[in-house]
Amino acid sequence: MRTVAVRNLWERKLRTILTALAVVLGVMMVAGTYVLTDTIDASFEEIFTEGNEGTDAVVTSREVVETDDGSTTPFDESILDQVRATEGVLAASGAIGDQAVAIIGSDGEPVGTEGAPSLGFSTEPGDQRFDPLTYVEGGRPSADDEVVIDKATADAEGYEIGDRITLAGRAGTGEYTLVGIATLGDVDNFGGATFSVLTLPEAQRITGKQGKLDQINVAAAPGTSPEQLAASLSASLPNSVQVETGEENVQSSQDDVEEFVGFLQTALLIFAGVSLFVAAFLIFNTFSITVAQRTREFAMLRTLGANRRQIIGSVVLEAFLMGLTASIIGVLAGIAFARGIDALFSSLGIDLPSTETVIAARTVIIGLVLGTGLTVIAALIPAVRATRVPPIAGLREGAVLATPREHRLRAAGGLVLAVLGAAAMVLGLFGVLDPGELWLGVGAGAMFIGVAVLSPQLVAPLAAVVGRPLERLRGIPGRLARENATRNPGRTAATAAALMIGLALVAFVTVFAAGLRGSIDDAIAKTITGDLIVSHTDGFSDIPAGTTEAVASVQGVEVASPTRYTQNEVEGADGGGYLTLIDPQTAADVLSFEWEDGSQELVRGLGPTDAVVDEGWADDNGFDVGDTFRSLTPSGEEITYTIRGTFKDNTDFFGDYAASDANAAAYNERDNVSNVFVKVADGADVGAVQASIEDKLETDFPTVQVQDQEQLKDSIGEQLNGLLGIVYVLLALSVIVSLFGIVNTLALSIHERTRELGLLRAVGSSRSQVRRIVRYEAVITALIGAVLGIALGVVFAVLISRPLADEGFILSIPVGELIVLLVLAVIAGVVAAIGPARRASRLNVLEALAYE
Repeated sequence: MRTVAVRNLWERKLRTILTALAVVLGVMMVAGTYVLTDTIDASFEEIFTEGNEGTDAVVTSREVVETDDGSTTPFDESILDQVRATEGVLAASGAIGDQAVAIIGSDGEPVGTEGAPSLGFSTEPGDQRFDPLTYVEGGRPSADDEVVIDKATADAEGYEIGDRITLAGRAGTGEYTLVGIATLGDVDNFGGATFSVLTLPEAQRITGKQGKLDQINVAAAPGTSPEQLAASLSASLPNSVQVETGEENVQSSQDDVEEFVGFLQTALLIFAGVSLFVAAFLIFNTFSITVAQRTREFAMLRTLGANRRQIIGSVVLEAFLMGLTASIIGVLAGIAFARGIDALFSSLGIDLPSTETVIAARTVIIGLVLGTGLTVIAALIPAVRATRVPPIAGLREGAVLATPREHRLRAAGGLVLAVLGAAAMVLGLFGVLDPGELWLGVGAGAMFIGVAVLSPQLVAPLAAVVGRPLERLRGIPGRLARENATRNPGRTAATAAALMIGLALVAFVTVFAAGLRGSIDDAIAKTITGDLIVSHTDGFSDIPAGTTEAVASVQGVEVASPTRYTQNEVEGADGGGYLTLIDPQTAADVLSFEWEDGSQELVRGLGPTDAVVDEGWADDNGFDVGDTFRSLTPSGEEITYTIRGTFKDNTDFFGDYAASDANAAAYNERDNVSNVFVKVADGADVGAVQASIEDKLETDFPTVQVQDQEQLKDSIGEQLNGLLGIVYVLLALSVIVSLFGIVNTLALSIHERTRELGLLRAVGSSRSQVRRIVRYEAVITALIGAVLGIALGVVFAVLISRPLADEGFILSIPVGELIVLLVLAVIAGVVAAIGPARRASRLNVLEALAYE
């Protein structure tokens, strides 16, 4: 039987290659995901380790409130003297490390990629033990007007030693002479981030942290271990700071990064799982067809003495050899795929740090087990089914593997599975089943399988709908193509199901994205009543607080109102984490609250300890108007707020509540704001005022941009399109796998219909007509998959949008884009049919007529 398996693979090379390619692509995505994320993880670890080179202990501010960006409150530089006076300390150096010191390029725009931080560091003269940088040119700054920048930025911008460079920080800008170009050890790629190094006094000035420090690096005296040093410092320093050993600090930083890496890994593995899911359909369909074609062969072997176990073993061995070989190739291809995904992110402005490629044993093992196991399992079901046919019945030509009763049972089972899948999705979405995300995925998978099992019953009516136009337009070839598609509904359905999965997810993303865009546009129109919005050029970072005054001084500006989006912890509240600080005197002129209990005038009367809260958050935590709650701020200060009103905030624009910015310092937000909303004076030209504001901010605040509402909507739309681009590229791989399925099915079908095609040629059909028959059959199959996929995608979008409707999500069906998907499915069918159609048209007529 081993010989039979190997021979069968060799004699059916096209089928083997096409099926193996599906496994290769699925395993490639899994292996590539692990290679990419492991490499990123190792790169960050190297960066953090290099950054703490020579450091035995690190003193930082104690984190009171966990924030999304990991920022902490700077502490008084007098702590440095206490550290130096502590027993066991050999040397200590205070440092500034800020995420908002941008290098301004020659075009006046910040250097670096969107989403990556612009890091600013300090250095002190004298002892260089705490300096982790490797200076490829020049050296450390010794004067307040000197700067060092990273090599990647210098290369990208063409900077050379002696050039003048502008930096922009929270407290303004500065111009410096470039005295050094550096890397961090061997690391020169920081994932699109930039860094600059200034003297400590200048770093404190530009970041607005005069008299403050972000960190103190400490070296232990001889005979003192890092653990002993950390313990000694912890005992002597105030509770407002925390002490870690150098290794602990590296691990803390690594833990923060691993959360992001874990999210990226999970997201990519989901797409890989989709491709493997589609590949399973292709493998199952391929083996179903080939096993059906070999029914007489298996029956003959059984009459010669082979038993069912041997026959099944032969098919399983065939699948094992194919799966193992494809998995090995897939793991190797995963290395290139990791680089391709990295390049894809970079092309969209999302650079990820990377050093040497990391290939862990876990990556290889998972890739081989997944690919091989999937192939064997998908092939096992057809093999078991084929061996159930009695040998005598199997020797007859036209033997079938399933009875009408079995078809009906399968259809009923598919319907039940689809309904149960939809129920699991709904219950997961509404939190009845926990965890909801898991049941959402399980339900979606069950719906896919259920519809795939049920779809043979849908092939005939769908083929009639999508095939009739071809029959009317193209005559006999169109009719034969439609009849061929319905001749074996199970085969057509299984082939279409593979395409259905990929297109269902594409359709879902398309519909959901359209709804998201509409919801965001609606929220902006309803909430922002001002004419202009001033924000950071990257769309999310804070801007200097001085921007507000600068904007307010521009002629034609009636109101310039700052907002600060920040975080806190609310005692006894579930989910109390986000709030917006507003200027009570001006906020009501540029922002509109959807009041449940209150009015715009209430905003103008907010005192330092008053708040207006989101109605949903208030209901969840049992708060009513007049109640009080205690907020713990990032600085450690506690503020007791009184609830003066409630509003409905579907899009979470204001967070859990809004309060006066009189307490901005307590939230560490005194020197920066999130946005400045501008109302233009009556009679003034908005465009002219916008240009005047841009001119005013260009020199002193180069990291700031000014937009009107339409520009803000467009910029958010562009960011969303960038993310959609990544999603579509990753989903495209599953669609490609499904196209291999169409090619494979057509190729095997042509092999099965050799005599029929020869007869068509013998009675007068031309080669071009034969090609058209095969091509139209592929188009009909692709359209069946597309119709089912788009319908499922829309159903998924409707189901998922229902719980979000109360949050302001507006469901929108982009009919035009869905029609484009149908057209692309037609094109995909034509492309998939090129090879099989050419092969069918080139069959020798006499040999085809004599074929058995």
